[in-house]
Amino acid sequence: HEREHDREISELITKHNEEMEELRAELSKEQRHLLDELQQQMAATHKAEIEQAQLQSQTLHSLELEALRLSLNNMHTSQLELTQANLRKEKETALVELREMLNDKRAQEVAILQSRHQLEWEKVKEQCSKEKEDL
Repeated sequence: HEREHDREISELITKHNEEMEELRAELSKEQRHLLDELQQQMAATHKAEIEQAQLQSQTLHSLELEALRLSLNNMHTSQLELTQANLRKEKETALVELREMLNDKRAQEVAILQSRHQLEWEKVKEQCSKEKEDL
């Protein structure tokens, strides 16, 4: 019974680890996809802003152009930081939810195994009592 119980626990742990790896891979793939989309959007935005800056550079004084460039750089940095922070929060939230879900599932599986173990233990005790009576 102990070996059977250990085997079942080992199988559950293996299954849990496999599911965690699958979910990590899926989350990593989704994160790469989101980062690629963000880079494409940033590249398109950057290209449009550069074209606009080139048109303005024909009429603006060099100091005004430098101020605009610095402002755009700060906006890009802020936007990127905000986007990264949002992605990080989403990832952390998803990981917390996933961890909670897996912990709940594991707790349910452990409870099932414990109840099975208790039932088997009761059977063994009962069988032992019968054998004692028979003896």
